[in-house]
Amino acid sequence: MDGSESSKPKKMLLGMVLFDGFQLLDVFGPLDVFGFLDDRVEIILIGEKGSEAKSSAGPVVKLDYSFSNVPDLDILMIPGGSGTRREVSNQLLLNRLKSLAEVTAHVATICTGSAMLAKTGILDGRKATTNKRAYEWATSQSDRVIWIHEARWVEDGKFFSSSGVSAGIDMAYALISKLFGNDLAVNIALRAEYEWKNEPDNDPFAKAKGLMTGN
Repeated sequence: MDGSESSKPKKMLLGMVLFDGFQLLDVFGPLDVFGFLDDRVEIILIGEKGSEAKSSAGPVVKLDYSFSNVPDLDILMIPGGSGTRREVSNQLLLNRLKSLAEVTAHVATICTGSAMLAKTGILDGRKATTNKRAYEWATSQSDRVIWIHEARWVEDGKFFSSSGVSAGIDMAYALISKLFGNDLAVNIALRAEYEWKNEPDNDPFAKAKGLMTGN
């Protein structure tokens, strides 16, 4: 061997938590952004039990790991979806989320995923945001979180949280910018033909009227 393999930097491991009723774009929007970094980031899907999870839209996704055998992560992501309404009462899942979040260097929530993480208590005293269509419900899960209503995404220490659904994509670019540099994040957005809203407080949906009750 010429040593070239051993000289390559170790990939970061990104784990996305899935549960029945997760929102498809919450999961695969951010993951596709990180998928451009397959030379630097490995992606795995984690579930509480079983081998698959069913999305709110119907498609079923195969899981890679359960909480009992998940390897050490560098990035933990938690999506939203209609299933969060049920899972905020799943104390076993909340305990496992908290344990993972405590030992993971970077933790990100999408949409109402922040409601689940807030319920664990780990966001107490931290700033966070969530889906504006489900803002009242999500923020009611903890009065110890400093909820930011007008925000596309929020960064507080190692915690990132995004607003509803598509905002998770913008947050993913922000996290890539933090980890690997802004130039790379911009380059990936160009390759994806995506207009990255790179101002975290640019949130037109916070003031929108007549929205349906969301996830």
